[in-house]
Amino acid sequence: MANNRVIIFDTTLRDGEQSPGVSLNMEEKLQIGRQLEKLGVDVLEAGFPVASQGDFEGVKRLADELRGLQVCALARASKNDIDVAWNAIKGGENPRIHTFIATSDIHLKYKLRKDRDEVLEIARDAVAYAASLTPNVEFSAEDASRSDLNYLCKVFEAVIDAGATTVNFPDTVGYAIPWDFAEMIRYVMENTPNIHKAVLSVHCHNDLGLATANVLSAINKGARQVECTINGIGERAGNTAMEEVVMALKTRHDLLPFETGIDTRQIIATSRMVSMLTGMAVQPNKAIVGANAFAHESGIHQDGVLKERTTYEIMDPKDVGLEQGRLVLGKHSGRHALRAKLEELGYSLSEKELDKVFNRFKALADKKKEVYPEDLVAIVAEELLRIPDRFKLKYLHVAGGRGIRPTATVAVEIDGEEFSGVSMGAGPIDAAFKAVANLVKTKSRLLKFNVSSITGGTDAQGEVTVRLEENDHVVTGQGADPDIITASVKAYLNALNRLEYLKHNAPKAVAQPMCE
Repeated sequence: MANNRVIIFDTTLRDGEQSPGVSLNMEEKLQIGRQLEKLGVDVLEAGFPVASQGDFEGVKRLADELRGLQVCALARASKNDIDVAWNAIKGGENPRIHTFIATSDIHLKYKLRKDRDEVLEIARDAVAYAASLTPNVEFSAEDASRSDLNYLCKVFEAVIDAGATTVNFPDTVGYAIPWDFAEMIRYVMENTPNIHKAVLSVHCHNDLGLATANVLSAINKGARQVECTINGIGERAGNTAMEEVVMALKTRHDLLPFETGIDTRQIIATSRMVSMLTGMAVQPNKAIVGANAFAHESGIHQDGVLKERTTYEIMDPKDVGLEQGRLVLGKHSGRHALRAKLEELGYSLSEKELDKVFNRFKALADKKKEVYPEDLVAIVAEELLRIPDRFKLKYLHVAGGRGIRPTATVAVEIDGEEFSGVSMGAGPIDAAFKAVANLVKTKSRLLKFNVSSITGGTDAQGEVTVRLEENDHVVTGQGADPDIITASVKAYLNALNRLEYLKHNAPKAVAQPMCE
């Protein structure tokens, strides 16, 4: 591989899914995986197989079905974790085992309760065992940015000798500052004798808002793999946003003469899919993929852009797939056009699945003039990617207005039997939620309620995200509909169905690792 080629390691389905409230089912993971394959990522970290049977099955299915990229599984530095990880990914194309252990003194003292020599031996043995199963092994030194660099170089030297082909330098807690991080990477490159036998990777968190800056400084000093997520999702303040790194390298190629294998025209479609399926909305002013990223309101800016786009735009919107994503379809559009656009968005549907989506598409097209890609993503998410529904909305009527106490009449199908109820509330949505809660007898607590417009215009579909908590389970539900109250009830029921699924189907899990 050319020395200026940067490997894109996507961890949306592992570290990204560790975001509070995010829980993807098998089909959702597969849809995102297919889109990441289309986007052109080099490595897809599919999960932590030993965490649960569900995680194992998800990783295995991704490894078995995706081609053209490496599917990676995370494992602690133990033989059992590595065995489980290998069993999940061994059907993949050049599968990667990613094993890790902490190297900072604070982690050694308080978490691992081991000394440096013990940890070095554990790391070396774990990598050697993983390398006996596959030649594609990555080792991560958790909390590297707070580790003693002389010791870290010894660990890296040992694991490379044991068979690691990638060594990862994580800024696990987002502690690093760009110029200091650059010096750390320079030191590792110059003081690890066999570093030329492996790729140096970086995995940065955004606790101080510096993840992308730290990654770019590391690339400039020799790092050649970036571990990142779509939209920057992840634990706490999130991970390095893939789209930011990729577009920074593309836009400032004069200062950063590096290449990736990413098809940047797929960035917007991928961002929208991940946002929809995880329920994590993208802030309007988010770089590259935010709704306002290429918007201009100032008269001076508008005048400049109309005369010459580059006066106020350093990137062409087409390069990230913005114009390409616009779809004008109406009630007269047919199945062929719909299928073609769905495939462009990363969805490959069976005839039966297409029938479901087409019926919903037609119903929506009767209500609004134009149907956009965002609308289609919402329809696919609602029709095909949901877990089995115990609760289904059958009827909804609300009454309200100035001087009228808001009242909602709701009918919900529960296990095939229809029940109805009436409730009043502070507003129509509050009344509807209370009616649903009474019918399904939930004890859950509403943590978050967010409403956004999927597209522009007064006929736009409203997208609602709710987050519920009950008995240590936290779930996110989504709903979309031109009627915002209906969208809200759909989102609430989706979350309640997810809670029911977790109550009865959640496999026994080990503690999730705080990794990288």
